[in-house]
Amino acid sequence: MNKQDMRASARIAAGARGLAPVDALPAIRLLSAMAIFALVCLFGHAILTGVESITTLAALTLLVILVLAFIYAFLTPDTLRSQYTEQTLAVASEMLEDITCGLTPESAEQICRRLLPHTRAMTIAVTDREVVLACVGELSEDFPAGSSIHTPATRYVIDHGIAQSFTNVMDVRGERGRRRHIPAGIIAPLMVRGQAVGTLKFYFRSPRHVNRTQYALASGFAELLSTQLTVHELERQSELTARAEIRALQAQINPHFLFNTLNTIAALTRTEPLRARELLREFSQFYRATLENSGQLIPVKREIAQTLRYLKFEKARFGEDRIVVTTNVDEDAEDMQIPAFVIQPLVENAVRHAMPDEGPLGISITVAMAGNRAVSIEVADDGVGMDEQTAMRLFDQSVTPPDPNAPQGGGAGVAMHNISERIKRFYGPKSRTSVESEPGHGTAVRLHLDLEGSMYDEG
Repeated sequence: MNKQDMRASARIAAGARGLAPVDALPAIRLLSAMAIFALVCLFGHAILTGVESITTLAALTLLVILVLAFIYAFLTPDTLRSQYTEQTLAVASEMLEDITCGLTPESAEQICRRLLPHTRAMTIAVTDREVVLACVGELSEDFPAGSSIHTPATRYVIDHGIAQSFTNVMDVRGERGRRRHIPAGIIAPLMVRGQAVGTLKFYFRSPRHVNRTQYALASGFAELLSTQLTVHELERQSELTARAEIRALQAQINPHFLFNTLNTIAALTRTEPLRARELLREFSQFYRATLENSGQLIPVKREIAQTLRYLKFEKARFGEDRIVVTTNVDEDAEDMQIPAFVIQPLVENAVRHAMPDEGPLGISITVAMAGNRAVSIEVADDGVGMDEQTAMRLFDQSVTPPDPNAPQGGGAGVAMHNISERIKRFYGPKSRTSVESEPGHGTAVRLHLDLEGSMYDEG
């Protein structure tokens, strides 16, 4: 829990300690003391005047009951306060679950409905910077969801990011044209990275309800919501970054063989027009799939199909006998979800960097289940290989990504770092990457992808 969460929780707890049932304790104590004093006087009078024993016994019984109530009222306020604090913090926890998907009309309404029974407010509303997202309570018909922000006080809070309260009657025209008088209110900003993205508003029937207790509740709830909204924004930015990385990888892959493939097709139009037409059709499908696969996860079989389609172009360029490919994919693994562009770049790196000067390059692609929720991927070749130091740095996150123009392991290293970063982002701590290589004896790259503890872990 960060400092902002701790401050917000402290404010909510402080507000909970001042809720109405606990506010009644001083009055209970005073009435109990007065009743005990009166009964003591009655009991003494009964003894002195010789009143019948049954009256004396009844008075004594009432005296004992009130003494016990008096003791309870004095000795157990902390228990009552603890109960209401726990109840309010439970509401706060549920409220945070409502907003995990961001500030929407649906989440805003859930928040308002959770909070209203636990405050003195007659109406609670949530807005973004422009409109009311939700309004629950007596004024809900006058300030419905989707309507523009009505009060200058709300605009001030959004513009300055400072909580405001008012105890003078505010005259506001509702969406139905009626003039509504709001006796008092508290408006707290919802902040994300130092900027107000909305407000949490409490409207009260009486100015006396705007006290330190309600202000602590409003401010504490607003700070907790702000923290959750900040977390959601960070997660959204992380997802956008991941998608941008995939787009960057697409841009990195495409130019490397775009012109070579087009030149190959152009050359075949003279010698093998039918094959050129087939390759052109495959080329169109390849790029369509490249754009469609820009999502986070795709099935293994789709990634394999895209990889084999890519190899058709390389075989047309180098010759059918120069690249020999074998695939071994478990049936159970075909529908497993993996990040797009993890197998194809590995195969492309093998073609670009492992191709010997003479003879064929053998490439094997193996995908197998490694448990109920994990998959193992291996792309191996029998090409030129690389030295141990170059192989070790390919997946080393502490090393600066290699220069794409480096002669050995350079361009491969860029793709490896990209793949490793995305696996680290998408998958949990049990996932890993490794590479084995030896000059003249080929290279084997292995990926172990485990959903346990990942961002997709639902169990």
